[in-house]
Formats: sequence, C-alpha cells, structure tokens
Amino acid sequence: MATTTHPAPGTLTQGHKKVIFASSLGTVFEWYDFYLYGSLAAIIAKQFFTALNPTSGFIFALLAFAAGFAVRPFGALLFGRLGDMIGRKYTFLVTIVIMGLSTFLVGVLPTYATIGVAAPIILITLRLLQGLALGGEYGGAATYVAEHAPQGKRGLYTSFIQTTATLGLFLSLLIILGCRYYFGKDAFEAWAWRIPFLLSFVLLMVSVWIRLQLAESPLFQQMKNEGKTSKAPLTESFMTRNSRVVILALLGATAGQAVVWYAGQFYALFFITQTLKIEATSANLMIAGALALGTPFFIVFGWLSDKIGRKPIIMAGCLLAALTYFPIFKALTHYGNPAIEAAAQSSPVVVVADPAECSFQFNPVGTSKFTTSCDIAKSALARSGTPYANEAVASGSVASVRVGSTTIASYEASGLQGDAAKAEADRFSSEVKAALSAAGYPEKADATRINNAMLIVLLTILVIYVTMVYGPIAAWLVELFPTRIRYTSMSLPYHIGNGWFGGFLPTISFALVAATGNIYQGLWYPVIIAVMTLVIGTLFLPETKDVDISK
Repeated sequence: MATTTHPAPGTLTQGHKKVIFASSLGTVFEWYDFYLYGSLAAIIAKQFFTALNPTSGFIFALLAFAAGFAVRPFGALLFGRLGDMIGRKYTFLVTIVIMGLSTFLVGVLPTYATIGVAAPIILITLRLLQGLALGGEYGGAATYVAEHAPQGKRGLYTSFIQTTATLGLFLSLLIILGCRYYFGKDAFEAWAWRIPFLLSFVLLMVSVWIRLQLAESPLFQQMKNEGKTSKAPLTESFMTRNSRVVILALLGATAGQAVVWYAGQFYALFFITQTLKIEATSANLMIAGALALGTPFFIVFGWLSDKIGRKPIIMAGCLLAALTYFPIFKALTHYGNPAIEAAAQSSPVVVVADPAECSFQFNPVGTSKFTTSCDIAKSALARSGTPYANEAVASGSVASVRVGSTTIASYEASGLQGDAAKAEADRFSSEVKAALSAAGYPEKADATRINNAMLIVLLTILVIYVTMVYGPIAAWLVELFPTRIRYTSMSLPYHIGNGWFGGFLPTISFALVAATGNIYQGLWYPVIIAVMTLVIGTLFLPETKDVDISK
C-alpha cells in the first residue's frame, strides 16, 4: 500500500494540532461522564441502594460502577467493527452522543425512595449504555490520532489522548468539589449531586460540534478509496493468526496497565475515604492535586517511548507498582490516619469465631440475611472500617470481638425479633463502639494529624506509575495491528483489560478487605495482575516503535 504523505517528523502542523485537540477534548468529556459515577459512588449508594445494609450497599454501588466496565468489550466489538467498515470519524461521533445522553439521564433519574427497585435497575441500564459507548470511543480516538501522526511521533501524539482519562477524572472531581462547596454538604448529598451529571448535556453539545469539524483518518480514507477496507473485521481480528496477538496484547499489556491505572487513582480514592476516613472534600482535593502534578508525565513517557520504545516503559511501570504498592498504601495510612495505625499496633482487633459460621458477606440483591454471630461481628467492624484479624474457635461457639484486652460477645440474630432484636443489636454496637474508642480507633481522621503534603507526594507517585503504563499504551496497541482491522483488534484487548481486569478492581478489592479484615488485602489483586503482565509482555510481545502502520 502507498503511504500517506506526512510533514517531516518533528513538524507539528496546524492540522495535527486540530486533530489532537478535537479528539482529546471530546474524549475528556466522555471520560468525565463515565467517571462521575465512580467519584460519587458513596452518595449513589445512599440514593439508589437504600434497601441494603451500608456495607452491601456500597459494594453494590461499586458493582454498578463496574457494570459499565463489564460491557466495554462488547462496545469495542460493536463500534470497532463499524469503525473498520465505515470510518473512524462517524463511529466515535455516535459513541459520544450515547455517552452524553446516558449521563444526563442519571442526573434526572428518581431515587429508590421515589420509584423503588426500578431506580437501581434504570441506573444500571444507563451504566451499561455508558460502557458500550466508551467501548467504542477510545479505540476510535487513539486510532484516529495515530493514523494522522508522522513516523517517529506516534508515542507523543497519542499520549495526548492518554491524558484524557485522567483529565476527565480531574474535571469531574473539580466540578464535584465546586458543587459541594457552593451548595453545602447536606444539599449536595440530598440533590445537588445531580448537577455534575446534568452539565454533561452542555459538554455533549460542545463535543459533537468539535467532532463534526474533523475529516476522516487519511490512512482509512486511502484504504477506502482503494477498496481495501475489511468486509468482516471481527472474523479477520479473532478467527485468524491475528487472534494470538489480541490475546498477548490483553495479558501482556492492557491487563497490567489497567490494574495500575485503577489502583493508582480510583482505589487510592476509595482507600483514603472509606478506610482512612478522610473527609471527602479533602480526599478529592488531594487526588486532584496529585493528578495535576502527575498528568504531564503522560506526555513525557509518550515522548520517551518514541526514543526508547513502548515496552520497557510499560513493563517498568508494572514492576514498580508490584514492588511498592504495599509500602505506599501503608504509608498512606501512616500519614493520613496515624490513629488507626497506632491503635492496630497497641490494641489489635480480633474476631474469634467458628470459621464455618463466617460467610462471604457479598449480597448485591439484598435477599440474604447474615444472622450468625460471626457475620454480625464482621459486619459491624467492616462498616466502621476497622482492621481486624481472625481467630478460629471450636464449632458451635458464639463469636466475639476482642479489642486489646476487652472482649465483646456477639449474638445469634436468627431467633430474635422486634424489640429483642433491636435491643441486642444496640447492645453489641454500643459495646464495640465504646471498646474501639477506648482503644484509640477513630470514627474519622483527625484533620490536625493528617500530613497533607506527604499524602499528595504518595498519591503523585501512584499517578506517575499510571502515566508510565498508560502514556505509551495507545501507540503500542495501534502498532500491533494492521490498518484494515486496527479499530476492532486494538479495542477489544484494551477494553477487556480496562473494563474487566481494571473496572472490577474496586469491587474485588473492597470485598476482599471486608472478608478478611486486612485493610491491605485488596492490593494483592493489582499486584498479581501486574506481575502477570510483566512476565507475558516481556517474553512474548514485540517492540513496535519503528513499525510502519500504513500497511
């Protein structure tokens, strides 16, 4: 195939700037829409999952957040196929319309208190539509920009697209903080949380107008003019030798990139708010500060990948994350809520129970009743965010909670009803709360003891890991696949990696912590996946920075 004529490498023309700006800005808005839900998960749990207990409600809110990620691969298949058959431009114009309208509708959706179970059902449906749209968005934008880029500059050009996810999160946090400050905490949690969702309609109009100004990708247009577009991109992508590259791209690149991305931003936010009990506004400001400091490194590592390659930078990011996540998150505890750290050392909490009576308390539909003494004890501690260990006793024993030298007996709820059940629950809850307070476990982080500067430093390090694995990934994926099936082939491993391996990270990690009592237990998930990607990517995936993508 004849190659498209480009300016000399190093020349950033006005046309290139327009392509990068239009693609990136539209994608920022789309990520803003998608991440609003994640940033407001705790409030959404109270509005749409009020039939569940607090722990199950929050887990289910995270699960609904993950539902959007679950369908992203299907969006990649649907819109990737269209993008390879009819073009990049119109396909990702459709995706942004679907995303914007779905987000706007979340802003006007009645709560559980108003329409009952229909509220969470509609909410999850809208999340699924968001996921489908995002599944078609990223591959289109990344492919579009890469196919405009001159040889030797694809890492730099596509790194601007890579900033959009973080900038979208940053924008969502800023608007949330602004609304929370202007309307006040109570009004924001009651109704003003809807405003950031409603603003997406304005962003939608801007994004559509911007993308209508763009022309089709030159490589795709030339291929179309020559009659060489794929008639069956799904078959060519996944039923031929190309499928091996798709699988390797998933396991050896995007899976590790995804867990590092979500651990470094979303799980970090969940950790400092839910576990360390740092007030939401302060936590969001810290994350926003870390994002502001770290985001330029997307460009740095994208540029560097044009010099030394995509593979070494991404593999180094996975390695650093696997080696340092545990010490970094322990340092977050030390500088964010040292009272938890001190109390856990001086007066450790232990659930003493028969393991056979301890359930994995994940009940998203709210139908199961956890009535054993072990379940009641663990539920109380999980709701309070208290770290605890487990100690087995003989079968048939009633569970108890040991706080330092104080022991509080739990109770069996199956035979209790009415006032008797309430009295026993109140007794146990007050005794546990009193024991935890006496042992120094805080109900919330003491603002005077939070080392804000160190927290921002630690969070920035996590964001820099994100930039290492994410900055060069678009160029690497684009270069792994031929033009005729590029949109489809790169979109699927990207969205399975990010939608499934990454998107389910908060849910899996939070559930692991709730089950074991170890506040760091959830980190094993991203560490194991990052190591898997490090091994597979290093051994089986090629370096691609000098590949000619016009073929």
